[in-house]
Amino acid sequence: MAPPRITVVMLAYGPEPYLVDAARAVLASTDVTVELIVVDNGCTGDGIDTVRNLPGVRMLRPEHNTGYSGGCAVGAAEATGDWLAFVNSDATVAPDALAKTTAVAAEEGVGAAMASIRLADRPDLINTAGNPLHFAGLSWAGGNGEPATAHAHRRSVPSLSGCCFVIDRRLWRELDGFATEYFAYHEDTELSLRLRQRGLRLEYVPDAVVHHHYEFSRNALKLYLLERNRLVTLLTTYQTRTLVVLAPALLLTEAAMLTTALTGGWARHKIRGWRWLWQHRGWLRTRRRQLQAERRVPDGVLAELMTGRLAPTNVAAAPGMGVFNVLAGSYWTLAKPLLKRH
Repeated sequence: MAPPRITVVMLAYGPEPYLVDAARAVLASTDVTVELIVVDNGCTGDGIDTVRNLPGVRMLRPEHNTGYSGGCAVGAAEATGDWLAFVNSDATVAPDALAKTTAVAAEEGVGAAMASIRLADRPDLINTAGNPLHFAGLSWAGGNGEPATAHAHRRSVPSLSGCCFVIDRRLWRELDGFATEYFAYHEDTELSLRLRQRGLRLEYVPDAVVHHHYEFSRNALKLYLLERNRLVTLLTTYQTRTLVVLAPALLLTEAAMLTTALTGGWARHKIRGWRWLWQHRGWLRTRRRQLQAERRVPDGVLAELMTGRLAPTNVAAAPGMGVFNVLAGSYWTLAKPLLKRH
């Protein structure tokens, strides 16, 4: 049997100190036929010239920085493989990681499969083994900092990590991939929800190891995009009844996030996100119609995948997190049975 044909899409932006290592690791993958498409979104490091000349690499350069979601769309549109893999430019895949992840993605009922993402400086520790999903749309690196031995078994996960995952190229095109309007952040969460809404599983593959030079950073643009895109996901993927049932808790979350933004000095960016939603309300309606038309599974079923408690380990707990968890968690306990009745 011929090995699977995989197109790996990798984005390059800014200094990219690990780009060469990431590209070479992909090209050294075993038991697969791999092509690597690198989308240069404005790489300023010297490594881009080295990667450009590596055998098996195709370099694409959009006219402007298309962001993560747009860059993935640009690269995926040029793919020739039967499978699409998205690998971060600061992540080094083990030689067999893509083959193992693709084998799971090819199983009946699986929508996509993700690798075991380890911390590059502590490869015995997890960066993410699948991302938890809060009912308010918040998601975070699941298992971050925990021993890899505690995540040694394959399982279905609520949400994929965009660091390294594999999906059938035909399914990606059928779903039209990531919405370019997201630009960056949360597009992997939205794709995960859409795959789940089609009745497909998302699988974590523990022996497909990827070392990630993970560094969680916060800046005004990132906070703006995270919050804006979280709301885009809620407004377009949730059923109307779900939004009504969850409205009090979602409003509580907005109040909590605005308070956090005020104390953190980024309130104008939070408000900017609300303004964007209003200005693009026509696109939101169109997007919502598309996503609701393609779904096959109600939110009541998907509610079992979600949590009412925020527990990220990659950032310090915000002031009032304990109170928020009590209130939101209690509401979720009451709301979840109501969603199941639909």
